Amino acid sequence: MKAAIFYGAKDIRVENVAEPQMVGPGEVRLKPFWCGICGTDVHEYAMGPIVIPSKPHKLNGSILPQILGHEFSAEVLELGKGVTNVKVGDRASVMPLLSCGVCYFCTRGDNHLCTSMACIGLSCEWGGIAEQAVVPAANVFKLHDAVSDVAGALVEPLAVAAYGVDRGNVRPGDTILITGAGPIGALAAIYAENLGARVFVSELNPNRKRLIDDLGIATLLDPTKDDVIGTLKDATGGIGVDAVIECSGNERALQTAIKSVRSGGFVVQTGLHTRPASIEPMELSEREITYTGTWCYPVTDWPRIIDLIGRRGLPVEKVVSSQITMDDIVTKGFEELVSPTGNETKVLVRGY
Repeated sequence: MKAAIFYGAKDIRVENVAEPQMVGPGEVRLKPFWCGICGTDVHEYAMGPIVIPSKPHKLNGSILPQILGHEFSAEVLELGKGVTNVKVGDRASVMPLLSCGVCYFCTRGDNHLCTSMACIGLSCEWGGIAEQAVVPAANVFKLHDAVSDVAGALVEPLAVAAYGVDRGNVRPGDTILITGAGPIGALAAIYAENLGARVFVSELNPNRKRLIDDLGIATLLDPTKDDVIGTLKDATGGIGVDAVIECSGNERALQTAIKSVRSGGFVVQTGLHTRPASIEPMELSEREITYTGTWCYPVTDWPRIIDLIGRRGLPVEKVVSSQITMDDIVTKGFEELVSPTGNETKVLVRGY
């Protein structure tokens, strides 16, 4: 079978590998439909290995080379002994986080903070950019009929975005700023608007600005042209926004976030900073601003996220800029996404 395999920075190869030979108890064999290229994958391609282990992973022994793909939808092909949550032929979304179940955090329900956490498609034998994968049944969730195969591959990034908004304590009627309109920022805007928040988005990339315009759910600000802080103060009677979801991983955006939020408000760091950022801690104290981070999402959130897409009709498919074949994953996928002049926002790769 074909699979996209990461060997190192700028070295992803589509190769023929052996199909999974057996499905163990509590496991499921899948045929991936679509898999998203995540920002984490792009970081790995540009400068990895970072998360992908170069020595055996302490949870499962996984090591380079790695079959990529952790944002995927799939068809259930085969069930291992004891599997009852899905059946053969079901369409499903995969929650990719793997945890030990016994550490301090797992025993308190915070499995996404597991001290030994691994991830399908990053630190696991199998991944979603392949013609087949075998994963634990506990990580497989049936999709509603109303959720397309494409939308099923967006459950994972929507879970990331929703967790950021939820950590900002966003409520109906709140005014919020989202800095950065990449896939996570755009999905955060969709989710927050669905909650009933008034949404502003700060973005300078022309392609991402067009995406926000097309969604029609937020007021768009360009930080190279607009007075972001002044505009938000004017829009809130001089108070500031209730929350900022910082999705860009950019130092200036973080500084703008702190200046834009009201006293007693929330700044949520959802975008990943790859270098140190300078902020003024005294401002957090004087205005009682809560600055908090997010890491992935609660692993129990998958059914709710699928429901939001299927029953509330969240237009998540609109964030997809291209759907490509596996053979084009480097030239039309990673190279476009890593390029500062690339035209892509969210690329999905067909698994077969």
